[in-house]
Amino acid sequence: MKPLEHRQYAHCESGVVTALLKCHNLDLSEPMVFGITGGLTFAYIPFIKMTNMPIVSYRMIPGSIIRGAVKNLDVIFKTKRYSDKGEALFELIDLVDRGEIVGLQTSVYWLPYFPPEMRFQFNAHNLIIYGREGEEFLVSDPVFEHTVRIKAEDLQNARFARGTLAPKGFLYYPVRVNSSIDLREAIKKSIKRTVHMMLYAPVPFIGVKGINYMGRKIEKLKTNKDLKHIRFFLGHIVRMQEEIGTGGGGFRFMYAAFLQEAGQILKSQRLEEASRMMTEAGDMWRQFALACAKACKGRTADFDVEHIAQLVKKCAIQEKLVYSLLKTFPIQ
Repeated sequence: MKPLEHRQYAHCESGVVTALLKCHNLDLSEPMVFGITGGLTFAYIPFIKMTNMPIVSYRMIPGSIIRGAVKNLDVIFKTKRYSDKGEALFELIDLVDRGEIVGLQTSVYWLPYFPPEMRFQFNAHNLIIYGREGEEFLVSDPVFEHTVRIKAEDLQNARFARGTLAPKGFLYYPVRVNSSIDLREAIKKSIKRTVHMMLYAPVPFIGVKGINYMGRKIEKLKTNKDLKHIRFFLGHIVRMQEEIGTGGGGFRFMYAAFLQEAGQILKSQRLEEASRMMTEAGDMWRQFALACAKACKGRTADFDVEHIAQLVKKCAIQEKLVYSLLKTFPIQ
């Protein structure tokens, strides 16, 4: 393995996987890893709750980038979850003392190097442990500019936090990496899968249909007289979009970067045009988040719920145009 080179990445899971692959001589950009592993999606899931509100996700579920690397990049990961905290700590110490660089799933709330205002109950934050000194582990956290340290007790709390998406000590690291992977075929395969999911999901709350589904939910707020509930609902959506992971717009910008890089590799103007259109979709999501934030911060009910719902629907229209263009991209 190469020594770990700490970098600040856009998103935790794609950043950790990218860094681990670099250590094993597969040097890909984070957008390429995100795109090839099929990280992009949209889901409004009413029956799974966080703070008593529906889950809104702009990326695939935690762990999907790791599984996507196995499927599309010919990588084998050693993965493990634990029921015994002591066993989890013992095995982590053994791995890092033998020079292994490992990824962990943790809870943001229990990571003391995060500023207090950034700590909340989100159990799917990924980071890298690359060594230890005494009772402290050396951490390469992809959302921080510099490496940090964490005491074993604090790391244990973060690895075994309870609640939605409980990490259960989840640990992973590559044991085989194919550094001569055929990127052209992996790109084509991943684009086809993403297009199918975003356009033809069999349920109404996934993909483009899911974006419109959320728009209708926002429209229904017009009949709700409880301003506190409306602001809490819109605030929850913004938090899911812009604070958890890379955010709705951020994931669209990263996928746009993937499409641009893919267009250069495959010499496809169509992919480069899709990249430009996806960047516009990211801008639209940011405009929607800004409108929601203004509604939440206002002291009166002078915000327009219908306008906010229409912004979501514009996002759905733009993304449908992107995937419809990608659908015409020759896969063979």
